[in-house]
Amino acid sequence: MVGGSADLPATRVLSSPLDIFHAGGRDAEMEAVFRQVAASNLPLDQVEIACVSCASPLLAWEKAARFDWPVTLSAVLVVCPPDSVWRIIPTSRQLTRTEACMGIVHPVLVAGDWRPSRKQGGTLRAFNPQTGEARPDEYPVSSFEELHEVVQAGVEAAEALDECPIGRRVQFFELFAGAIDRDREELAAAAHLETALPVSPRLLDVEIPRTTRQLRMAADVLRGDAWRGQVADQAADLLSEFHPLGAPVLVIGPNNFPFAFNAVAGGDFAAALAAGNPVIAKAHPGHPETTRRLAELCAASAAEAGLPKGVVQMFYHCSPEDGLRLAGQRALGAIAFTGSRPAGLRLKAAADAEGVLFYGELSAANPVFLLPGALEERRLEIAHELFTSMTLGCGQFCTRPAIVALVGDDAGERFLAALRELVGAAASQVLLGSGVRDRFHRACEALVRAGASRTATGRVTRTTGFAAEPVLLEASAAAFLRAPRECQLEAFGPMTLIVKATDEGELLGTAREIEGTLTASVYTGTASADALLFHRLRSVLIRRCGRFVVNKMPTGVTVSPAMNHGGPWPATTHPGFTAVGLPRSMQRFMALKCFDPASAR
Repeated sequence: MVGGSADLPATRVLSSPLDIFHAGGRDAEMEAVFRQVAASNLPLDQVEIACVSCASPLLAWEKAARFDWPVTLSAVLVVCPPDSVWRIIPTSRQLTRTEACMGIVHPVLVAGDWRPSRKQGGTLRAFNPQTGEARPDEYPVSSFEELHEVVQAGVEAAEALDECPIGRRVQFFELFAGAIDRDREELAAAAHLETALPVSPRLLDVEIPRTTRQLRMAADVLRGDAWRGQVADQAADLLSEFHPLGAPVLVIGPNNFPFAFNAVAGGDFAAALAAGNPVIAKAHPGHPETTRRLAELCAASAAEAGLPKGVVQMFYHCSPEDGLRLAGQRALGAIAFTGSRPAGLRLKAAADAEGVLFYGELSAANPVFLLPGALEERRLEIAHELFTSMTLGCGQFCTRPAIVALVGDDAGERFLAALRELVGAAASQVLLGSGVRDRFHRACEALVRAGASRTATGRVTRTTGFAAEPVLLEASAAAFLRAPRECQLEAFGPMTLIVKATDEGELLGTAREIEGTLTASVYTGTASADALLFHRLRSVLIRRCGRFVVNKMPTGVTVSPAMNHGGPWPATTHPGFTAVGLPRSMQRFMALKCFDPASAR
């Protein structure tokens, strides 16, 4: 409704910016409102456009800035919580984005509606890793009371979703993937500001397409019945199959993949919802704006597909204490967590205490064993592959090769000389946050205390933001075997520890001390000289990893039904499941049911 004059033609109530900016043709409605305002000749300070709720003041600001509005004065749309009123503010100049943000706290998505956080425990801001400066947007830190309300809304949504045709989930995944594709440039730009990950090729050309592929794969899986895993015994008149957990799944995403592992768009999200469970998404504080934009697209797609309200909810942050209380809510069906081992273990303990399923991807060494024959044949090629893998994404991949083991013979030393040169010439890299940078430096120092030596460090080419230089550490196999656990401490960043063995026996001894890991890789020569050692290593390593890799680095994780992105403890909390690859990744969020007799189904 447009107020300020009884003579101004009435317009329909604008219920949400989602109605205006994320549905086809709705931009024209907002333009029509502006045309009515312009035609009325009213002073702009007398005009208010009221709305029931607001998903994003900045979305309105950014979209309006692109239109050639027929309004003579510079204007900006601003939402003034908690009354959720859009005001056209006349100014002598166009407000900057930062000025438009001042005093605005973004709303949360609860029970299908965007609303101001009612039980707010403070606010947070993201940082630009390249400058170290805080971003202007503020996001609420939800209290436990609000989190409890979210869980209850998820319980109600689970019951409604159980009665919802599967075809609506299929439609949702297709709509959501399409919406991300349409907004991919804006999404990539937002993520770049919060993570410093390059827009191209990383975000725009690799990660966003990967994300939409996962969503469309979920749709494809649901078009068939294989995901149910039906087993029938006609003689016994029994039938068993997988069903949804029937309760909300809490998804806690990591900092290093703002799209592909995002709590409201990534692989865990897709698997949980494809399995038929509502999702409660906890945004990562490192990229809240990216998550907010994804959540807006997600909520609009869910509404258009006719999914129940509350099937997707999102909050930004909470205190550590409230996070543990949330993990222990018995009404949750499961928790999917990707992040650090210490945080994951605390959450797992809280969930275990109340019988809540906890699927955690924690940390992994992802060892790479370089056999003598491989180094004799192609040491320079392998050195370049290793350097690229350890620095890809600034070393902030869960599959980064943190440990590389080899025999320190002549071929091994020539390989190391080439690798040291590559690392020493490398420039500074920008890490995701100040905490990531500080923990990286502390971990490198701890590895030195455990017996490693720093043999190469990149050039300092950047002194602003959250920068760090690639690091190469080296230790003897004897030193590693004296403190294997300490030598496998995660240093999340561009670092690799070289373990130099004196012979094949020490190389095998090193393999036997590797903790459970996501991947284990072996480079072998084309001749038969490495064959026996390869098979002995394979036998040891296959028991310690989720994915066994030969003659390539482990960094890439292909989105495929055959992929296993998982592994033995402590890489994950269960060796039988994967976080990537539908339909298998759905099994974490399903329960096996048996019908006796089969006709009871």
